[in-house]
Amino acid sequence: MQLVLLSGVSGSGKSVALKALEDAGYFSVDNLPADLIGGLADYARARGETKVAISADARSRETLGKLPGIVERERAKGTDVRVIFLDASDESLVRRFSETRRPHPLAREGQSLPEAIAEERRVLAWLAEIGQRIDTSALMPSQLRTWIQDLVVTDRGKLTLIFESFGYKGGVPLDADFVFDARCVLPNPHYEPQLRPLSGHDAPVREFLERETQAGILIEDIQRFLQRWLPRYVLDQRASLTIAIGCTGGRHRSVYIAEQLAERFASDYPVVLRHRDLKDEAPRAKRAARHEA
Repeated sequence: MQLVLLSGVSGSGKSVALKALEDAGYFSVDNLPADLIGGLADYARARGETKVAISADARSRETLGKLPGIVERERAKGTDVRVIFLDASDESLVRRFSETRRPHPLAREGQSLPEAIAEERRVLAWLAEIGQRIDTSALMPSQLRTWIQDLVVTDRGKLTLIFESFGYKGGVPLDADFVFDARCVLPNPHYEPQLRPLSGHDAPVREFLERETQAGILIEDIQRFLQRWLPRYVLDQRASLTIAIGCTGGRHRSVYIAEQLAERFASDYPVVLRHRDLKDEAPRAKRAARHEA
């Protein structure tokens, strides 16, 4: 049985993520106190369920401390357990709560929204460290659904590499383990009028970067760095590693480099490819989202 434990800060998209798992065939339960997870897993196992998703968050914080022990016991039973933690910037969370006019679940009388968010972060800080962290600050719901579904189907027996392109004008992804900056070393195709409306997916942009820049050298340098150090993460039994490639807008250079790296590592590792700031190209990004070993 595969068990996905989903948590995160309020407003980060947990309901969207859980619905995505339900749509993918997972037996799903929202906001379950942690001390009931083991019993629900046994119930699902007895029913013959092969995929289970459970959401637990700060609304049941009295029992969250039991989660590491529950994960250990489930894995001892042979359950494939994955912990996913959704996060977002304070600015994004404030905007989302303001737009929906929903109260924060931890808000007390006389407490401001930023104060409630800060309190929740303190409660959940340790939990963010034991799960696969996903930054949803700049994601549309459709992107988050795709990212969640891509992540849970990767090979759990090997380290999963997540290559993510982004634009610095939208901030560095909170979930990045490594960040590589393409701005200073590669000319920006944005300033070529015929390339500006295109992206790193398109042949003219790829040809420009290969012909006019040192993109190949940068890609080879990142590849050698990762090849040298990835075995240490494998020995440390890391489930996944997020490698973020940034440029100014997240449309041209970073997209091209992330895709090239994904292709180079796909034969040795399970690979997930993300383009955070290509919201207008979601269908094409979805088709290219996953490369499996």
